[in-house]
Amino acid sequence: MKTAVIATPVANQASIPGAYTTPALTTTDSTISRTRLILARALNPVLPWLFPLALFALWYQGAEHGWISAQVLPSPAFVGETLADLARSGDLWLHVQASMLRVGVGFAVGALLGLALGTAMGLWRGLEAYILPSFNALVQIPVLAWLPFVLMLVGIGEPLKFILIAKAALVPVTLNTLQGFRQTPDTLLEVARAYGFTRRQTVFDVVLPAAVPTLFTGLRLGFTKAWLSLVVVELVASSEGLGYLIVYGRQLFQLDLVMAAVIVVGAIGYAIDRGLDLLESRVLRGQRATYGGAR
Repeated sequence: MKTAVIATPVANQASIPGAYTTPALTTTDSTISRTRLILARALNPVLPWLFPLALFALWYQGAEHGWISAQVLPSPAFVGETLADLARSGDLWLHVQASMLRVGVGFAVGALLGLALGTAMGLWRGLEAYILPSFNALVQIPVLAWLPFVLMLVGIGEPLKFILIAKAALVPVTLNTLQGFRQTPDTLLEVARAYGFTRRQTVFDVVLPAAVPTLFTGLRLGFTKAWLSLVVVELVASSEGLGYLIVYGRQLFQLDLVMAAVIVVGAIGYAIDRGLDLLESRVLRGQRATYGGAR
């Protein structure tokens, strides 16, 4: 049984012969739209991996066809064998453990100092006026530029690495903490004043909850900076760790060892960042519902 679809003339095109509105969607059109939506949802998680897979395919083809010398670009299979050998021998875990300890201590110290400094400047405008200009000037100096000064103060031991990693984490945590305290919605502050909140109540019940999303952003950026600084510090002054493993492989001209260490650095950094992202989404689920409309 056929269903007749009647086309209705468009009002403002009545003078144009044969001008009609688009017919209503049929059942077939609806099915196609639903299928496209399902495919789009299925492909969304895959899209971010297309570029890395393309790079891997290019690397594999380059190694297989000898586009670049194997001494310069070892094959993925050779790098995988080197990584497996490091894992079986236990050397990989020793280097990972050393690096994780350094970044853990350095990030914890830098994050705590950054939260304290950012909170202090956020609560007292006078302190911000005195400290922030100098702070912004000092943070422009890269980590390696501080290395000679810290080296003269504490030597080449572990405190050197802790201080430089803490400095790298301190900067984004401080600035994001300050921004979080400064961007509290005015509507929430007005409600707090209307209810007669004390300064302490305003800070802990209004300002701090509203600043939590920005604080988490600062912590994530702080860890990223700390992880990057860890590798840089270990490249310069270390006898163990993933950065040292990269330097050791370069000195022996074992590019497979260098690439294996780089892969481990990237994988660990990515995994920890995804973990922090998951923690942030869970913690902020209620925050977005409460403060999303007030921002």
